Amino acid sequence: MCKIVRKQGGFTLIELMIVVAIIGILAAIAIPNFVAYQAKSRQSEAKINLGAIFTSATAYAAEQATPTYIVTGLSAIGWSPSGQPRYTYFYPVGATPTAFTLPSNFTQLTTCLAAPTSGWAIAASTSTATVPAGFTAAAHGNVDSDVTCDEWNINDQRMLFNGNNDVGS
Repeated sequence: MCKIVRKQGGFTLIELMIVVAIIGILAAIAIPNFVAYQAKSRQSEAKINLGAIFTSATAYAAEQATPTYIVTGLSAIGWSPSGQPRYTYFYPVGATPTAFTLPSNFTQLTTCLAAPTSGWAIAASTSTATVPAGFTAAAHGNVDSDVTCDEWNINDQRMLFNGNNDVGS
């Protein structure tokens, strides 16, 4: 009777080390790009909500007997943040940037809760014409869990401005 000898199959240690090295190189390239992509997608919250504030403020001004963006309280424009926002939103009450009330489950770094300074050139105001003078609304938040705040502003001309970009900093 002849004994059959089978050769054991499998990978050598060198082959496994090459595969692990390739996976490591791919991960070193892909993970930072993925984190930056996530942070950029989080910025869309600020852009969308500032667009909603713009729409609400414009509708508020159109409903007034004398068109104005001036409000005595933030509830007047009929917008408030919902869900779990990553940003604090500001609108001028008079000439003072005032934060919208945030949901009770809001957890944002305290460094991003400060009132805006950059881009706050136009406070809500009236004009003698039929068109109100203007406003600037702002959003401050943290999109990548560092100490830098992401800052966005929108004005009555619907011009969106990124005062401080937290992505990649």
